Amino acid sequence: EVQLQAFGGGLVQAGGSLRLSCAASGFSVDDYAIGWFRQAPGKEREGVACISNADHMTYYINSVKGRFTISSDNAKNTVDLQMNNLIPDDSATYSCAVDYGNKYCGATVTVGDRRKGPRIRWDEYNYWGQGTLVTVSS
Repeated sequence: EVQLQAFGGGLVQAGGSLRLSCAASGFSVDDYAIGWFRQAPGKEREGVACISNADHMTYYINSVKGRFTISSDNAKNTVDLQMNNLIPDDSATYSCAVDYGNKYCGATVTVGDRRKGPRIRWDEYNYWGQGTLVTVSS
């Protein structure tokens, strides 16, 4: 059974760091595109970052580029999201998901506008973990 579990959220001051981890079971994170997504109250869900080990590719939306890093640990079967220099706008519920059946993260990405950068299409991902809440205080 394909399952994902996200953890690591919490309350942090602006400028601080958090590391989220997504534990996968029922499949190998090495085999499929994995993404991290977030949704703040009253806002649409948005893809934050995705990774695919098949082609060693990662994608980030512009607002987190340079601050967030997505990585996978095949031995632990986890995909982590290291979040540095957090700002209040990063506050949201963060979830991880797998595009089970697709090896390539790039297949879930479309070119966005110049400001936001690439858009990671959350509706391409078919198995989701529960969310973990991140709150960044100013």
